Amino acid sequence: MTTRGGDRYDRTFREGFLKPGLGLENWVSRANYPAQGLIRTSPTEMSLYMNADYAQPTAHLRRFSLRLDGFASAHAGGEPGTWTTPPIVFAGDRLELNVATSAAGEVRVEVLDADGRPLPGFGLNDAIPVIGNDIAKVVRWTGGSDVSALRGRPVRLRFHMLDADLFAFRFGRGGAAGKSGTSAP
Repeated sequence: MTTRGGDRYDRTFREGFLKPGLGLENWVSRANYPAQGLIRTSPTEMSLYMNADYAQPTAHLRRFSLRLDGFASAHAGGEPGTWTTPPIVFAGDRLELNVATSAAGEVRVEVLDADGRPLPGFGLNDAIPVIGNDIAKVVRWTGGSDVSALRGRPVRLRFHMLDADLFAFRFGRGGAAGKSGTSAP
């Protein structure tokens, strides 16, 4: 379940996030209960500490690490896939992706108007492929990375993906990553 505080919970992701490990000692009451909330353990990582072997002489905590915002992703495998946002309004000057691709994978981003038409300079043919594994990879088009001319108006983003995971996106401002913006998925 997920919540943003309060008493409203969502069960969008119905499968288990962490499954008990091998051995019956991992299938007892309170197995995989978190011992603490999520803790940021580096600029690119967060950790969960879970009970293991509860109420047994071998009881201990187990640490699991995840990339920041790595709970879920829009995923495309070996066949290309696309994903388009609803109309959004942003306040930044560059688009940053939390993304991981394989060596053969990539993500290209089109910026569309609210009706779904590519904007000049931000179409698929203008998009420079994003490759690698990064939590704040700046998206570029042939004209550069600056999207400030589109600030304040409704746009859609269309992600063209091949063997890639898109964990989140945001519109940031020049300088340090993490300033301002919209994030998803």
